[in-house]
Amino acid sequence: MKLNLPNLRNVNFYVMFIADMLIFTLALLLSYSFRFDFNIPAPFFMQFKGLLKYVLVFKALAFVFFGLYRGMWRYTSVDDFWKLLRITAVQNLILITFVLFRFSFIGVPRSIFVIDWVLTLLFCSGLRLSIRAFYTSSEGLAVSAVPRKTVLVVGGGRAAERIGRELASNPVQYRLVGFLDDDKAKVGRTIHGKPVLGGLDIMKHTVDSEEVDEIFIAVSEASGEQMRMIADACKGTGVPYKILPAMTEIMDGKVDIKALRDVDYLDLLGRSPVSLDTKGIEGYLTGQTVLVTGCGGSIGSELCRQIVRFRPGHIVLVDSGEYNLYQIQMELHHDLGFTNYSTVLGNITDSDLMAKTFAEHTPSVVFHAAAYKHVPMLERNPWQAVRNNILGSRTVMEAAVESGVERFVVVSTDKAVRPTNVMGASKRVTELLMQSMHGHGTRFMAVRFGNVVGSSGSVVPLFRRQIEAGGPVTVTHPDVTRYFMSISEASQLILQAGSMGEKGTGGEIFVLDMGIPVKIADMARDLIRLSGKEPDVDVEIAFTGLREGEKLFEELITEGEGIVRTEHEKILVLGTDCCASADSLDGEIAALLHAAEHYDGDTIRAILMRVVPEYIPAEN
Repeated sequence: MKLNLPNLRNVNFYVMFIADMLIFTLALLLSYSFRFDFNIPAPFFMQFKGLLKYVLVFKALAFVFFGLYRGMWRYTSVDDFWKLLRITAVQNLILITFVLFRFSFIGVPRSIFVIDWVLTLLFCSGLRLSIRAFYTSSEGLAVSAVPRKTVLVVGGGRAAERIGRELASNPVQYRLVGFLDDDKAKVGRTIHGKPVLGGLDIMKHTVDSEEVDEIFIAVSEASGEQMRMIADACKGTGVPYKILPAMTEIMDGKVDIKALRDVDYLDLLGRSPVSLDTKGIEGYLTGQTVLVTGCGGSIGSELCRQIVRFRPGHIVLVDSGEYNLYQIQMELHHDLGFTNYSTVLGNITDSDLMAKTFAEHTPSVVFHAAAYKHVPMLERNPWQAVRNNILGSRTVMEAAVESGVERFVVVSTDKAVRPTNVMGASKRVTELLMQSMHGHGTRFMAVRFGNVVGSSGSVVPLFRRQIEAGGPVTVTHPDVTRYFMSISEASQLILQAGSMGEKGTGGEIFVLDMGIPVKIADMARDLIRLSGKEPDVDVEIAFTGLREGEKLFEELITEGEGIVRTEHEKILVLGTDCCASADSLDGEIAALLHAAEHYDGDTIRAILMRVVPEYIPAEN
């Protein structure tokens, strides 16, 4: 055991040591005094003096040995109190053991040991709390000339309690007025000594009367409508406001004021935090070699970040983009401190490279996120969808089966449901390929979900650029809707779905619960308001018409696919019995590749309509 010896050159050590010796003496004297009603008989007073030297030695050694003089008591916390409780209990046990063997408790009142322990704990903890109180007040006086920020917190749940605790421990910089919560049962109660003042309806009055400088939103779970109400109320006060992210967004799990950020569109979606079965995910990731294709993309890179949390043995990073591959490599190495990785720069259609990569690293888990996904781009270049999304997927799947991969997770899309474009049809063919592959020793599964906010090529970054430029914000159609979730939520649920494949027969398609579809026109208006402007007043919204291959709304399941709930509230599984024949698929894919080599878009679409009967090309 490493000894936590004090710094003997520090004057504060000697001051605290002498103070503790006085406390030990006083505690033992008061123990005898309480025992004999403050009239200690002469023989017992002599006993006190004889016992005192042993008490001082044993207690001092325990405090030194357990490192109680190494702490800076100006920062005393609840953890320090529990440490003091344990050490004083050890002191007492040592003392009782000594008296038992030395004097056999003959003539020694047993109650004095209980009283002595309680008094020692109270006096020692009281001394240390007094030191903290002194330094806190003196620091406050020292910076009294510096104005503090007056803060109002929206929320009365766990997140609000955490940020309230942080503000209460930092009175030098912040003055917390109180909390606002629409739950009437909480109004009038206190959190860390500060009252829950009322609901959102009194926000403006509170901000004005208390001269609030900033509002902190700390709401654990709220619907999109509730978040819009909170954001509108905050905006109406005219003071800055920030939000505490969900705990899943805070990688180290520590809540502090630095974690607060501006409200963004993701907050207005009202997505509830993801609850993960960490043991289930650890069961198939911890200590394993994991390969991620498309690791530099929006989903692929977030998958890598989330995978690192579960301590894999090795990660194989595969991407065709040099810069994207370099970026995720640097982030894993320098930001997350994970160095057990290999980088593979190359295309998933390169069968020799994929075979070599799988043979060399023998991964047990594969996340296949590499794909082209831009709908209008692939409408104009359908041969690239065939090569990358179909041929590339088949190449990776075959290499996985050949090398004995245990689990293979395909990242799919809601555009594979009743596709109206080449991109969606190609992803549906990928799902059929995945189902045809199961039963060869590798457990295949796909995870289907909608749009992710902030991904490369998504609409949110485009809208933000258009708003910054003064508009107009271009929306294809007034009624177009899409499903949305955050990149981190999608990635976490992909990992969770990967653990559920254990209970199936293979070839399952998991569907993420995307909630309620969002009108893109409403999204544009929310983003304009978040930027401090008014839609159709400061920034115009222009409707441009549906693009090539686009449809008004997306679906997550198609006709004939029965949906079944899983043990996770946000993950469903398709209860379909139909699986594609590998032989028939091989023939159609060969025809698709032949058409792709000749850049024959019409033939590609015709073949896709045979393979995916529900595919009806849009005529936009």
